[in-house]
Amino acid sequence: MMLWRTRTAFLGVFTALALIFSYVETLIPISLGIPGAKLGLANLVIVTALYKMRLQEVYVLSVVRVVLSGLIFGNYISILYSLAGGLLSLTVMAALKKGDRFSVTGISVAGGVFHNIGQLLIAMFIVETFSISYYIPGLLAAGTVTGLMIGILSGQMLKRLVNIQF
Repeated sequence: MMLWRTRTAFLGVFTALALIFSYVETLIPISLGIPGAKLGLANLVIVTALYKMRLQEVYVLSVVRVVLSGLIFGNYISILYSLAGGLLSLTVMAALKKGDRFSVTGISVAGGVFHNIGQLLIAMFIVETFSISYYIPGLLAAGTVTGLMIGILSGQMLKRLVNIQF
């Protein structure tokens, strides 16, 4: 069994990696043509952690990453949107992983889609209208594409980390 301090150190390293990926994403001038849609590079760390860490630690990692990256690179409202998307996404990915019927890529695609759904739901709540639901097809497509990319990369990382448990 790994010492508590070692687990905390890994949590810190994963948080730092997620923040670095969040920063790198701000430097990439790619617009997916859909307001709020991003590549989700930091989710590479979350998906990998889902397979290597305890679930409660992955939730902590996700919340800490969202809050810190929102404070550093965004604003308070971006934290709210990211938390809604991130927590729904992680919950869906954890449930699918438990069933053991989906690949890393499939779980990541579901995470990408539900991240966007979570953000859209909170947006509907904040602006008090369902009229923004016309974004659903674009957000589902963006979530699928980015989830596929993150899933493939996460699968490759997990192959290299096969004998390491954090």
